[in-house]
Amino acid sequence: MKYSFSGRVALVTGAGSGIGEAIARLLASNGLSVVVSDVSADNAQRVAKLISADGGQAVANVADVARINDVEAAVACAVDMFGGLHFAVNNAGISGDQSPVGELDPAAWSRVIDINLNGVFYGLRHQIPAILRSGGGAIVNVSSILGVVGDAGNPAYVAAKHAVTGLTRSAALAYAAKGVRINSIHPGYVRTPILDFLDESALQEAVGLHPIGRLGTPDEIAHAVAFLLSEGSSFFAGTQLIADGGYTAR
Repeated sequence: MKYSFSGRVALVTGAGSGIGEAIARLLASNGLSVVVSDVSADNAQRVAKLISADGGQAVANVADVARINDVEAAVACAVDMFGGLHFAVNNAGISGDQSPVGELDPAAWSRVIDINLNGVFYGLRHQIPAILRSGGGAIVNVSSILGVVGDAGNPAYVAAKHAVTGLTRSAALAYAAKGVRINSIHPGYVRTPILDFLDESALQEAVGLHPIGRLGTPDEIAHAVAFLLSEGSSFFAGTQLIADGGYTAR
């Protein structure tokens, strides 16, 4: 599937692996200049090099989204290197401690909230003004199926992803009429490094939660994100696009 993005600029956080890498590479293959932002310099550089080798334009950026100055610098990188910013995907996230709320270490709670929620806020805070200065565009916040349903064993992740859903709606209401469309995507379980903590038995259990009979792929989520950024979704604002193989339909 092809999208019309030529001549514009995107920033993708958590773009050094998994879903973020798939998003960055797909956007670049459709004409976008991409800031490949990741907490790992090696991973960011690897993905940027792959994009360049495929004929696209990309620059690596090292940022911890839990640090607002890093996020501001990532946006500045887009403007300095490519002349502006039109699209952003706030994808960076961690799975967090698998403990029920009555046993969760407060430090583990704070770490998940800092990355999965505050990182999205910091992104929006600096991306929106830059996109407005560039004439408008779109943002996709990567939430989760656990941003619309609960899970007994991952309270920090569930809380953060639910909050991303609400933050997306609030931002969409504030900026839709100003030319910045903001939506969220809610993947089911996808085969990425974030699931590395699961053993094979747990992975098969996760498969069983998806009526489609398998886990998702990073490329499937990347295409859904590209759609939300594209003119094909020009009437979408504050939407929660659920891509979960039927997980939440039960």
